[in-house]
Amino acid sequence: MISQKDRFLIFMSMHEIPNKKQEALLEELQDFSLDKVLFGPFAQKILSAEEIKKLQDAYDGQALDNAIENMQKAGIQILTIFSQDYPNSLIDLPERPLVLYAKGDISLLTKRCFAIVGTRLPTSYGRVITEKFAKKLAEAGLVIVSGLCYGVDQIAHRATLDVGGKTVAIIGSGFNHIYPSTNTSLAKEIVEKGGLVFTEYPPSFEPKKYTFPRRNRIVAGVSDGILITEAGLKSGTLHTKEFALEYGKDIFAVPGNVNSEKSDLTNVLIKSGQAECAISPNDIIEFYGLEKKLEENKFVSLNFDEQKIVELLKNEPQSFDFLAQNSKIPVNLLNVCLTTLEIRGLIKKLPTQMFCLA
Repeated sequence: MISQKDRFLIFMSMHEIPNKKQEALLEELQDFSLDKVLFGPFAQKILSAEEIKKLQDAYDGQALDNAIENMQKAGIQILTIFSQDYPNSLIDLPERPLVLYAKGDISLLTKRCFAIVGTRLPTSYGRVITEKFAKKLAEAGLVIVSGLCYGVDQIAHRATLDVGGKTVAIIGSGFNHIYPSTNTSLAKEIVEKGGLVFTEYPPSFEPKKYTFPRRNRIVAGVSDGILITEAGLKSGTLHTKEFALEYGKDIFAVPGNVNSEKSDLTNVLIKSGQAECAISPNDIIEFYGLEKKLEENKFVSLNFDEQKIVELLKNEPQSFDFLAQNSKIPVNLLNVCLTTLEIRGLIKKLPTQMFCLA
């Protein structure tokens, strides 16, 4: 049920009224009827004449209700600071988003969320490191948060999905204008696989230069900690780091090549003591005491054939022939399963051509 307060905040968000002015109105208003606010004398105390005229020209009560209904039909949940499901992690944030537009499982924000961020143009080292950390941390039970942009963001989301983990993507635009557009299918997949995509901008809002630094305050806000895998000193990741420091979040960084500009930020943060040095995902897993959770989740996302192989390897190493005979898996498919399990670090091939659990 959309209340008068909700309608008020949704309408303001659709017309880019600054959060500070909306907060000032919230403190003073008793009646949130848009007709009375926009066409009465009170708004003049806080809004400029230009803002009032813009809102008055745009306001159509029925059109607003239709817009809200269309969003809901499109699967968009609308949460305001008055909503029961509005995340506690954001409610006391400076410049908190007053409205959230979401698709997927909003309850993920009540779990332990952890952000992985970095450059949009990672080196091969950065790609490998990001994938490695995202997979292991997701398997340990952390909800992986990032910004659905190119590079580190995209890799972190994808790697999490690949191991059956949960991921949250926070975008700097509306759902009709996901940026980059090439990640539209990734956003859809995140939702379909039980994740969450959300934004503070209404569906028709196009990405702008300032929306991405603002988005980063939410990335830091919903997360217990952040990991920077690779980023230069001028990277937008710097904004996320600053917000994380301001909010008292845990900050981790992966050290990199001292001759690579893409590792300048991570190396500087480690040297200055602003970030904990993370050489392995286990550094973060141990920091949060998730070792047991990792062991429990290790084999959760396996398909039926992979589970059969793991079961056969539980007691002792086995040969390929033994696995083929006892699993009844066709040889070509068995090869694929063994390779996949080995890549994921769940089994290993011994020099004797035997296989065992890692």
